[in-house]
Amino acid sequence: MDLATRRRRQALFLLFFLPGIALSSWVTRTPDIRDRLEASTGQMGLILFGLSLGSMIGILCSGRLTSRYGTRPVIGTGTALVVVSLAVISAGALLSSVPVVVAGLCGFGAGVGAGDVAANVDAADIERVTGKTTLPTLHGCFSLGTVVGAGAGIAATAARLPAHWHLAAVTLISAAIFLYAMRAIPAGTGIGAPGQAGSGGTESKVWKDGRLLLIGAIVLAMALAEGAANDWLPLLMVDGHGLDAASGSLVYAGFAAAMTIGRFGGSFFLDRFGRTAVIRASAVSGALGLVLVIFSDNAVLAGAAVLFWGLGAALGFPVALSAAGETGPNETARVSLVATIGYIAFLVGPPGLGFLGDHWGLRAAMLVVLAFVASAVLLAPAVDTRRRTATVDHDDERSRTP
Repeated sequence: MDLATRRRRQALFLLFFLPGIALSSWVTRTPDIRDRLEASTGQMGLILFGLSLGSMIGILCSGRLTSRYGTRPVIGTGTALVVVSLAVISAGALLSSVPVVVAGLCGFGAGVGAGDVAANVDAADIERVTGKTTLPTLHGCFSLGTVVGAGAGIAATAARLPAHWHLAAVTLISAAIFLYAMRAIPAGTGIGAPGQAGSGGTESKVWKDGRLLLIGAIVLAMALAEGAANDWLPLLMVDGHGLDAASGSLVYAGFAAAMTIGRFGGSFFLDRFGRTAVIRASAVSGALGLVLVIFSDNAVLAGAAVLFWGLGAALGFPVALSAAGETGPNETARVSLVATIGYIAFLVGPPGLGFLGDHWGLRAAMLVVLAFVASAVLLAPAVDTRRRTATVDHDDERSRTP
């Protein structure tokens, strides 16, 4: 691996790490911010809808923008929006203003959504250049960021540091990481070939790929499992299992740590056992964790079960994105499509689970997440695209032979 590629890879590590810190800093303070805004569970679902709506806007725009301008400007703009929006959320918490917090969450989601697709396209290009599995490790850096951010959030909560000052400090740290990392991202990656960028015909063909849609269904299930924890886990442990705010944040930190371990260790298991077995085992682990969290009345057991939930949710998104890029031509459009399907979970999950939580409690609401994760056990073979790619390449080579 040459020096430029190594620096580019390290920069992507930081650019995945940054939104992890930012997101978990918000998540660990949701009980405090909920109390400051005097919001009910249902109202918090609507507030979180701002994050989901922004994510969907960002994800829908990102594929076309990346095909037209390349990954660098999209990653840069999206990450800058994350940093600015975190400052807006901090201001909203200071002012106890629901509209300001919602606006900040919407901008935050748009920045993460836009930057996420472009960063994954850039990471998939590094996998192609180096021939090494990279995406699980990069997503592991995101999870590592959530662990670091959650740890800081727990300390800030225990010290009774106001949420707005905590988020303001994270904003400054995130800005420094962003300015340092962007220097190593090259221009031109991800720009579509003539006649492809922004081509409606190409996009319609991608939507008709059945295997790609099955991969998208796996992402939908696993993104819902991850997003449900990111949105609701501290409140689930506080309201559903009677823990205090600091303990609820500690359980979320355990979830983030489990995801980090799963993603950093994922490459070994993927190379040894293959994608189908790993996704199937991940779905089983996630389902087991959810069952114990939902049905156990022992708070300690439920908190420990979150580790299975985190391990199960760890690899679904990165593995599915790697598989999506191998299903055919126009990698940017394919990765964008699967990511868009996954972000549907972030769009409908928070308000949907909040609505159910208001009527039947958050523990009962998680039955929806459990059903989706269990379905991924049956869908797992769809990610085995390497064998299909090799077959297609062999057929193409044979057709060119006189």
